[in-house]
Amino acid sequence: MSERPKLKPRERMAIDRYAMPERVPDVRATDFQEVNLGYTHLLAAAEAERCLQCKNPVCIDGCPVRVNIPRFIDLVAEGDLRGAAESLLDDNALPCVTGRVCPQETQCEGKCLRGIKGKPVAIGALERYVADWAMQHAEELPHTVHAPSGRRVAIVGSGPAGLTAAGELVKSGHQVTIFEAFHAPGGVLIYGIPEFRLPKDIVQAEVDRLKAAGVEIEVNAIIGKTWTLRELRARYDAVFLAVGAGLPVFMGVPGENLKGVYSANEYLTRVNLMGAFREGADTPVLHGHRVAVVGGGNVAIDAVRTARRLGADEAIIVYRRGHEELPARREEVHHAEQEGIRFEFQVAPVEVLGDEGGWVTGLRCVRMALGEPDESGRARPEPIPGSEFVIDCEMVVVAIGTRSNPLLTRSEPDLALNKWGYIVIDEEGMTSLPGVFAGGDIVRGAATVILAMGDGKRSAHAIGRYLDRVAELSATAVSAGTTSGTAPSPAAPPAQA
Repeated sequence: MSERPKLKPRERMAIDRYAMPERVPDVRATDFQEVNLGYTHLLAAAEAERCLQCKNPVCIDGCPVRVNIPRFIDLVAEGDLRGAAESLLDDNALPCVTGRVCPQETQCEGKCLRGIKGKPVAIGALERYVADWAMQHAEELPHTVHAPSGRRVAIVGSGPAGLTAAGELVKSGHQVTIFEAFHAPGGVLIYGIPEFRLPKDIVQAEVDRLKAAGVEIEVNAIIGKTWTLRELRARYDAVFLAVGAGLPVFMGVPGENLKGVYSANEYLTRVNLMGAFREGADTPVLHGHRVAVVGGGNVAIDAVRTARRLGADEAIIVYRRGHEELPARREEVHHAEQEGIRFEFQVAPVEVLGDEGGWVTGLRCVRMALGEPDESGRARPEPIPGSEFVIDCEMVVVAIGTRSNPLLTRSEPDLALNKWGYIVIDEEGMTSLPGVFAGGDIVRGAATVILAMGDGKRSAHAIGRYLDRVAELSATAVSAGTTSGTAPSPAAPPAQA
């Protein structure tokens, strides 16, 4: 490999950012194929040259899983894709996922120093390029076999937090088993994010790579029903709870129980996980000609773009604030606008209307004025008297948030919760139950995939430290002659009959 000439910072700054190719809006809005096409090798190499290789790479501080961004990008520029893949996979358990759905614009790219005087480096696009290369050339990458530690860890939930924790824990030789309530692993990656943003075969490839590394996955296992948390803790040296926060929140307006009203969770799960968009699917889904989606986050945008692909002539976002306040990713909003999604800003629903048969016929709304900032820092919406109007529709999808599902937490009364029903943890990520850790949405509330992954990575390291302490205590007890050979985990609950 010939040595490439090193560009000076001024030369790097002169290179404009390369856009990722994407499919034509009129075509992609009619199917579920992926919108973004990814970089070619030439585009990736050219974009990698834009990185200034800062001495103090603050982009890493913006990454919740702390990927060494300058290192893998420099290897891309060198043409060493194997090295770039090894570097990225060492830091990130799910790079194919984060390269597609991570909000880089507010995290790593938001910290990129190039963004001060222009456009930041396209870190997300480069990550996707390297991760996809690694997936397609898996046989060229080394497969390290880690010495068994003799410790067993159970993970409840196979979403981004659970999968990330599993990927980190197996590196230390721990035997890891994930328990997943659904019939397929992936959590929100598989049931919540549409195919056109995150193809299911990509998620499956990431899961398969973790399984090849030694992670075991048991599906159709509902902790709190199939097994209790105490039973699980008695069988394993440590437990990590990563069950997410998937219980939908509704609007609390009249008519919400009419036929044709979905929570976004149910709607997207039927389409994404159950394949309800396919003709003859066992799990059906309604196909409205006019669909109103209430909310302005990523889930709302996913739902409205899904409705458009399912044949809606008009798919409408109903959001109580303005365009600038939309919490969804800018890229997703832009794609939705390109695909003909109608946005009704500063509008709030007050009633779902229906016919004599109990089917949705419309959404009565009121226009809102934006007042003083609320606790989130965004302008507080206030209804304008006399401004009510009706949006005609046959379907309403409610995407205004989720909260914790009490199925697991209610089954364990000694598990400390906060006033919102989320699990309380200490600075090490441990719950009120010794040896039981938690992270992701069940701790922080509904958030992004990458934040959940950051929790999973930190929790895995904390679990490793905990297991080391247990081993030290056991060794000390044995050497002192106080046990017959092994010591129980500190303050672990007794084994259940």
